[in-house]
Amino acid sequence: MKIRIICVGKIKEKYLKDAIAEYAKRLSRFCTFEVCELSDEKIPDNPSPAECERVLKSEGEAILKRISKDSYVISLCVEGKSMSSEEFASKMRSITIGGKSTIDLIIGGSLGLHDSVKSRSDLKLSFSLFTFPHQLMRLILAEQIYRAFKINANEEYHK
Repeated sequence: MKIRIICVGKIKEKYLKDAIAEYAKRLSRFCTFEVCELSDEKIPDNPSPAECERVLKSEGEAILKRISKDSYVISLCVEGKSMSSEEFASKMRSITIGGKSTIDLIIGGSLGLHDSVKSRSDLKLSFSLFTFPHQLMRLILAEQIYRAFKINANEEYHK
């Protein structure tokens, strides 16, 4: 099983990089885990709707180029479905039972995701109605992926 987080933007904070690396290490016994960072587009202060659309489209095209043809695609977006950790674990299990060997999880940039990426998604997932920095969301997502594997393995971790 291959799990990839495809995300817009680079993480600069060492503490976030270290925490994500820790979950990547933990996940190595369950899957091949990879984070694919894409460059974010420069956004002017007070961008016009046309400038926002240009940025979203450009970032969306870069994301779509990285998505594996046969992968199951989960996009993180506010209008997505909310799940508990147990429901997410069950979904991950059903994806693998269904024959998918790669799951691509998508985190957009500061403007979110272009509709073309959402359309390619097999599942739109919302972690909360709160807005999180996309760098922090990467860490939260990595932890939830690890938690899902632990739940599915009936191993102690999730409480």
